[in-house]
Amino acid sequence: MKLTQMNFKNDELIPSGIDEIVNVTDANLILGFGSKNLIADEKLYKTLAAKFPVSEIVLCSTAGEIFGKSVSENTVSITVIQFEKTKIKSTSVSLKSFENSFDAGRALIEQFNPENLAYLLVLSDGLMVNGSQLVKGMEAGNTGNVPITGGLAGDGTSFNFTLVGLNGHPEIGKVVAIGFYGQDLQVNHSSNGGWDVFGPERTVTKSSGTKVFEIDNRSAIDLYKIYLGPYIDDRTNSTLLFPFSVKLPGSPTPMARSILEINYKDDCMVFTGDVPVGSTVRFMKASFDKLIDAAANAAQQILDNSSGMPPKLAILISCVGRKVVLEKQIEDEVDAVSEVFGVDTALLGFYSYGEISPNIINNTCEMYNQTMTITTLNES
Repeated sequence: MKLTQMNFKNDELIPSGIDEIVNVTDANLILGFGSKNLIADEKLYKTLAAKFPVSEIVLCSTAGEIFGKSVSENTVSITVIQFEKTKIKSTSVSLKSFENSFDAGRALIEQFNPENLAYLLVLSDGLMVNGSQLVKGMEAGNTGNVPITGGLAGDGTSFNFTLVGLNGHPEIGKVVAIGFYGQDLQVNHSSNGGWDVFGPERTVTKSSGTKVFEIDNRSAIDLYKIYLGPYIDDRTNSTLLFPFSVKLPGSPTPMARSILEINYKDDCMVFTGDVPVGSTVRFMKASFDKLIDAAANAAQQILDNSSGMPPKLAILISCVGRKVVLEKQIEDEVDAVSEVFGVDTALLGFYSYGEISPNIINNTCEMYNQTMTITTLNES
């Protein structure tokens, strides 16, 4: 397994960091994470396709790019991968072609032959999709119980539209999956949050999909204002600072759900994933040190599961909410991961509108918010 990393700036590819691939026709996969405006630039895809004519090319817009120890904006961070033993297959679906996100997720995964399938990386539109339903659909089609990780594309803190592309110009509403086949690929994954909960546990009493209307039989917006009124600013994304801890009915563990919007017209709060009636919720707040420690702990869990062997490649997908909270300290969580893995591990990734990773209890794929989610790859 060999890597070459570069940035796309001023309409050209600029080598940066690792450069191990000698013959460009040996490259199998290109992952490009960057700002929406640059991802939308037709020259980016054309330049990559011309330089790497046989590679699968996957592009995804972000809320910030992770490249080595750095976190950037208004760039495209590109990692080219040459697998020596692992075979890959990539495919995509358009959310516009399906009645709902569940059906799209199931149709996407059913395109893969489960025999010798070791791992699936999924990158999805971040706003048209219902992330939790997409993941449920993927799990319904995941007959081989293959680990699935990935994330939802971002658009900075604008939340207008996102772009994902596979072997072509990136589009709104696209979901891409890359399947990795073979016995020689070693995959590890972990996801950790580090947020504190506060206030009593309450029950969702009226909701529809991602919209929550009532909590404990009272307006969800009114309750939110009682607790956090001084912090709510409709001109900014202040809701990202205070996500909810949500325990779904029948689920043993809570998960974070970010608030995308306070919808005064419909008198509801709009979340990034489903929050069904009967879910129990609590407010959450951030501690800088705990967020950074959580990122380091996620990396350490992977290292412990791989007998202390540092990975060749680590894909980091963290939440835009963490970026908003940490602000100028945002590189600290990436640096914390790097310190655990060491200098021989290449880091890439992005800040997302949702993270996809298996649940540590039963390995069922889940859609998270407000986590640092890490996937590592090695070839034996």
